Amino acid sequence: MQELWGVLMEELFLPQGNNEFTLFSLEHLLTLSVFIILGACIFLYRKTLRKKRYNFTVRLLIFIIMIISEISLHIWLYWYDSWTYRHSLPLHLSSITLLLSAIMLLTKRYSLFEFTYFAGVGSALQAMITPDISHYTFPHYRYVHFFIAHGLTIIANLFMVFVNGFLPTFKSIWKALLWLNAYATLIFIINLWVGGNYMYISRKPLNPTMIDFFGPWPWYIIPLEFVAIATFLLLYLPFAFKNSRRKKSL
Repeated sequence: MQELWGVLMEELFLPQGNNEFTLFSLEHLLTLSVFIILGACIFLYRKTLRKKRYNFTVRLLIFIIMIISEISLHIWLYWYDSWTYRHSLPLHLSSITLLLSAIMLLTKRYSLFEFTYFAGVGSALQAMITPDISHYTFPHYRYVHFFIAHGLTIIANLFMVFVNGFLPTFKSIWKALLWLNAYATLIFIINLWVGGNYMYISRKPLNPTMIDFFGPWPWYIIPLEFVAIATFLLLYLPFAFKNSRRKKSL
């Protein structure tokens, strides 16, 4: 029994992970499918979810899961002596947009949505399609946490779009970009202070990423600005198309 428990702990929680992650493996595609189906269900049942009782219950449930997922990560890092202020503070874009998306979902603050829709959904989509989780695969905790954290960031924002009628404007793109750059500037200062590399703006990540194609530091930051703008414009495209059709019908 003790041996079985040890194997289970190694499979689910130990820091070294279980197997190498394979991009677009069956596990990866099935995981992505779960969140696609969840998003589709929110869209299909949007009228039911607009009812006050269901609306608040679902928003609260997603909020709780998002917060627990973030807290659990810090517990896991601390438990295995891996937590450090240089690398573990919730300052990466994925962490800060998760927390802001959770608050936005609960408070229904449109000003937060303007940032979380573009910065949160944009970064979460890229992370889920090309995840940087090296040797963690299902059912390891880090694999499950990674996709819950990023997937629910997307789901939270889609819920506010489909159910609560939040719609970003063209001006929202530039607001989000302004806040993103302001935050990146703050993080750069924090990196200098603590010796960290939050948001990878002080040096390139160790694992291969698209940043490798953009030249050395600090020059790779400039192409990343254009990637952010292109991502934001792409995320706005469905709403631009909807507005164009509405104007033509008038």
